[in-house]
Amino acid sequence: MIFMADSPAVFPGEDKVLNQLVSELAVEERINLLDKLKSQSNLSADLLYEEEEKTGEEEAAGSEESYAHLPWYYRVFYFIVGIFKGKSPAKIFEDGRIGRLGRDINARFPGLYDYQRNVLLPEFYQRTADLKEAARFFYNVLDVSVNKDRGGFYAFLGSLEMGEIHRLLEAGTDPVAIAGPGSSTGEGELRQAAFRAMENAFAGISVEQRNTMYKSARSLLCLKELSSFLFDRVLMAFGFENSASGQVCSVNIVREMLESLNNILCSLKEPPPLPLLESLFIFVTQEKAGEQDFELDREMRNLLTRSENALATIREFNRQTPLTPILRCANRNLSFQPKQISGGEDWFTVYREYWKRRIEGRFAEYMSQKRHRDLVDSFRHFLKGTNLKLLENVVSESNPDGIPIPGALSLSFLLSFYSAVFMADINRILRPILIDGEFYKRENRTEFTESYNDLIKLEDDIRKFEGDISSAGDLGKRYNLARQDMSSLPVKRRKVQLVIEDASRSASAITGRARSACGTMINIINGILKKDPDGKYDTLANLSQLAGKGGAFVTGLNNAAEQFHKTLRLLDDIDVMEGRR
Repeated sequence: MIFMADSPAVFPGEDKVLNQLVSELAVEERINLLDKLKSQSNLSADLLYEEEEKTGEEEAAGSEESYAHLPWYYRVFYFIVGIFKGKSPAKIFEDGRIGRLGRDINARFPGLYDYQRNVLLPEFYQRTADLKEAARFFYNVLDVSVNKDRGGFYAFLGSLEMGEIHRLLEAGTDPVAIAGPGSSTGEGELRQAAFRAMENAFAGISVEQRNTMYKSARSLLCLKELSSFLFDRVLMAFGFENSASGQVCSVNIVREMLESLNNILCSLKEPPPLPLLESLFIFVTQEKAGEQDFELDREMRNLLTRSENALATIREFNRQTPLTPILRCANRNLSFQPKQISGGEDWFTVYREYWKRRIEGRFAEYMSQKRHRDLVDSFRHFLKGTNLKLLENVVSESNPDGIPIPGALSLSFLLSFYSAVFMADINRILRPILIDGEFYKRENRTEFTESYNDLIKLEDDIRKFEGDISSAGDLGKRYNLARQDMSSLPVKRRKVQLVIEDASRSASAITGRARSACGTMINIINGILKKDPDGKYDTLANLSQLAGKGGAFVTGLNNAAEQFHKTLRLLDDIDVMEGRR
């Protein structure tokens, strides 16, 4: 017997593919994919950012200190020049060094910077625009990976960098494996065992593995900072100048932003490790995983090629754009140095929190499956061994393309109850009351007749609903059209969800009438048996005639009331299992 829980995906099979790519892709498959990428990759191991060889004018020592170490005759010279220019000798000395640095930039990197006017030239504008496009690739990649599920991302990366630790975590926190077959161990004890296994696995992470993960976390942070840098603000500060035949900008306008960019580029010295890129790309492929011609290897190779091109552009910008020397000239400070951005140290905290949530999720699923099994046993017993009649066109393991309708399981149960219990047993007791029963109170007769009719029509109502959700029915047609809609994904999802909500309301209406009828029948039967003339429900005037001499009719009424009670309890259990209560 197979049935699906509530809260289904709007697009059946979508979550299954996602989980297969991220959560259920075996470690061996992940590593094999990584090996393939290594063999196919042209990713350069060259540094993205290299410390420039400083000229004599770019030493980190301050002007005052450098001036103090000059021979005495140089200091006399600068003293005399300072008298005529009205500046201190150290300032004259510093201006000379900055001028030589500016001329050196012009000679080595023409078209980038006019140090005399302190202006960035068209070549700088073009290289910054190219850098923006390269960074944009990583912005899109990060947006659908780390930004979507940071913990899940680190867990996937950890499976590549710490394969054995990942295996220990997967096996040691599995409640099914911990409990073993036929276990009677309580949920609390199982949870404790899972969290102990988690801590033991974490204790086995080596210093080298921690450093590797930290290195990837740092690389990830720098890529995120670079990809989210406000390049447009820098580029919009440029204006066209005829004499330069292109876009120019005073460094002073964008100096603070360039210092920030310089810090990011300086921090992103090494290219991202290949396991980090694989982890990023696996998350990206989720968006295309449901497409008919999707091939994971091909998508990964394509993304890897694009990342190689983006990283080459970043490397070329750093080699051909002396940002630090330009800022030294602009700041008139030869001691100026870029600063490393901070961050990445929290990777283990995020990783740990992910595994805590995963353990809780696994136990929630484990307990749901246990309730599922218990419910199946209850169904089997109540329906006298009859299999549950699953509705056609509703999503299930055997029909993943069906409509995921909350409440469909309740209808399946009621359909089986109708034939196996109601018509087989209960109706034999209720029908004589409908035909010959003499109620003292007219309203009792009315309620009994209405409830009986609702129960008699139950199968027809469910079959009509089944027809509505078929491919030829109204709801089925709407669902298929919504699924095939060419609108944007959010619009498409909303259209599909509206159909599901309409179908769920129809299913709930049928279940609601059946619940009400069962409850009313319980009250009426109890009134008949208790013979309470002062109560709302009274007995039958001809009960003794209907009962006969053997008393089987009264026993049948008691059984019918109990079966109605059991029906309502099982409907409640279904709601609990599906998370609606």
